[in-house]
Amino acid sequence: QVQLVESGGGLVQAGGSLRLSCAASGLTFSSSDLSWFRQAPGKEREFVASMRWNGGSPNYADSVKGRFTISRDNAKNTVYLQMNNLKPEDTAIYYCAASSYYARNYAGDYPYWGQGTQVTVSS
Repeated sequence: QVQLVESGGGLVQAGGSLRLSCAASGLTFSSSDLSWFRQAPGKEREFVASMRWNGGSPNYADSVKGRFTISRDNAKNTVYLQMNNLKPEDTAIYYCAASSYYARNYAGDYPYWGQGTQVTVSS
């Protein structure tokens, strides 16, 4: 059974930083494409960042480029999202997602999801 467990969310002031973690089990992590999505209240889930199974081709939403960095540690079966210079509009529940097949920006590409972690940025 695949499990993805996010952590690291919280309340931070605008301009601050947070690092989200997502620990995976039950899948071959080193060959999985990984991604982060987020969903703000009253809005649809949106793509944030993704990384291919080999650590290449990190891809970011325009709204987070230059501020967020996705990375992975295959030895720990963990994917991270470093978030710097946070803005109030980054407030959302952040979800990690994984796929054993090719996957990029589309939520439907990912069969496995975590439960989410809340990030709140105060102005």
